[in-house]
Amino acid sequence: MVLPGVYAPQEDTALLVGALSDESLPPGAAVLDVGTGSGALALAAARRGCRVTAVDVSRRAVWAARLNAARTGVRLRVLRGNLFTPVRGETFDLVLANPPYVPAPGGGPGPRGAARAWDAGHDGRLVLDRICAQAPALLRPGGVLLLVQSSLSDPDRTVARLRDAGLKAAVTRRQRIAFGPVVRGRVHWLRQRGLLSHADNDEELVVVRAELPV
Repeated sequence: MVLPGVYAPQEDTALLVGALSDESLPPGAAVLDVGTGSGALALAAARRGCRVTAVDVSRRAVWAARLNAARTGVRLRVLRGNLFTPVRGETFDLVLANPPYVPAPGGGPGPRGAARAWDAGHDGRLVLDRICAQAPALLRPGGVLLLVQSSLSDPDRTVARLRDAGLKAAVTRRQRIAFGPVVRGRVHWLRQRGLLSHADNDEELVVVRAELPV
């Protein structure tokens, strides 16, 4: 169930669920789903017997995740807050992140309302760079970060920053998808910036996997 104004699960969610299914997780593993939206990723992890904490800055998203957990009989801890602030001082075996990553024109204050789920500043890295800087401290030895983003927001930079933070990082999944409504509305601007060529009619989603060495 997706409440109005809450990000609905899409191709990026499915790609990250596939990456989650590849991970070997013991029952009771501590999992964090940051930017949970409707809670789809958190529920997928909880069904594997993990202890899952879900975080979102949106009140509606928090209620949606809690309602979906109750409707499916799955136990989640759902917290409201900005990125990792609600779990400061905690560590996890797995961190899942489907952050906003679409480059957005204009300056001024950050996105508001539903746009917080996709708008990510001029280069699409408004939240990605924060995750790269802060997520390593939340991982236990051997812990893993799984992050999904678009090729429009420079996955190579994500991998490089995570490696600089001491993690083993690489792109592990790729999928090309048709432009969604947000990107379609910005095609001209994205081409002006050189983020899309005139031959591009779709974009690539990638999953970045980063592991903290034991």
